[in-house]
Amino acid sequence: MTLPQLVHPETSLPRVALPSRIGKYIVKSKIGEGATSEVFLAHDPFRKQDVAIKRVRLGTGLGSHSPADSRGAHFQQRFFDAEAALVGQLQHPNVVQILDAVADAEAPYLVMEYVEGFTLRRFCRADKLLPLTQVIEIGFKCAMALGYCYRQGLVHRDVKPANLLVGWDGDRIGEVKVTDFGSVFNLGADHTQVYRVGSLAYMAPEQLDGDLLDCRADIYSMAAVLYHLIAGRPPFDAIQQPAIMNQIYHGTAPPLASLREGVPAGLQALIERCLAKERELRPASWDEFAQALSAVSAQNPQLRGPLQEVLDSERFTLLRSLEFFSDFGDVELWEVVHRATWHRHTYGQALYRKGEEGNSFHIVTQGQVEVYRDSRAVASLGAGSSVGEMAYLAPNPALRVHSVDILVSQPATTVSFTPDRLERLSLSTRHLFDKAFIRVLVKRLHAAHEAAAKRPA
Repeated sequence: MTLPQLVHPETSLPRVALPSRIGKYIVKSKIGEGATSEVFLAHDPFRKQDVAIKRVRLGTGLGSHSPADSRGAHFQQRFFDAEAALVGQLQHPNVVQILDAVADAEAPYLVMEYVEGFTLRRFCRADKLLPLTQVIEIGFKCAMALGYCYRQGLVHRDVKPANLLVGWDGDRIGEVKVTDFGSVFNLGADHTQVYRVGSLAYMAPEQLDGDLLDCRADIYSMAAVLYHLIAGRPPFDAIQQPAIMNQIYHGTAPPLASLREGVPAGLQALIERCLAKERELRPASWDEFAQALSAVSAQNPQLRGPLQEVLDSERFTLLRSLEFFSDFGDVELWEVVHRATWHRHTYGQALYRKGEEGNSFHIVTQGQVEVYRDSRAVASLGAGSSVGEMAYLAPNPALRVHSVDILVSQPATTVSFTPDRLERLSLSTRHLFDKAFIRVLVKRLHAAHEAAAKRPA
């Protein structure tokens, strides 16, 4: 949910009593307002959850008959229609869901997922800057979300700090959500759409030109946002709009390393590449951009501080590279990232011992383990292999007793689930686990058959 820019006190609009209801939704409070819209926190009695309602301000809506408001109402209609067309369409953990749209003649409104948190505008000031690690994580999660949207045929066209919502997880940013699709360009739409929309400080040159756009325009905007989060200022800044436009067309943003200490050369080079005037010089896809951000983290462990924690972006990239998860989409893979238990194992450590009853399974993401039967090594398993899956698959406890020892032969990282934790996953994710386990078992049966065929009679 995006909060419209708050009105300056000197130009604030008359206060209107808080409505008790908007449609079927019970209004709890007003959480934002702008010149043409208001945002309310409300409760949906049917879904039994809080929602955010963005309503066109009374008197400026689609039913306004004032000639002075006719042009504004026309554009308001276009923006409302753009978001209304996406009701129920976007299902991604890093995209705010649009739940409902009501085209009320006087004050149409959108009902959205409510996410408690802040927009990134809060962290664009020099005295409120986030650690570089968190900036990279934000960029990665936004890239995955906007890549998902682009696969649905959508170019956001208004990627800016105020349209990126974040929530806290302890002392760091956890949840990241892309919101406000009022300016979206639908590549598959057959109706006329508005061009030259967006926020000037973050707009790519081709967007200023009103040219036909692809994902590289949003990649430019995302890089401009990351630049602002790192430096405390946008890449191009001036008092007059023509001056900013001239900089976007012809200027070069100051090097990030000159504005903030500790910016890795790889991060600066990536952002500069994304801010290229010619879109052909930018990353060609959101996946390429996300992988480059993840590589910056992997190549600069000093960014993580003394804890050396594994970042969500690294975990996502790691799982995506494994054959076991080849059928998993972004939504299911993020669920695994957040719900699995991650382990680091040292050389010689036992994952399982013969005779023990299994209550978990592991998927090796890095390193190697050896399978021992009666003290004799019978198999070596690397990244992408699963072990202990009978704890989940076995129909009775007797079949869950391990018949072999499984020891770490190279320092390894694994993700693990117990049957109980797996049951808490969504049905679609559990189904993908079942398919993956079937592939594993078929391969093992085939390997056993081939080995038996080669034995002398």
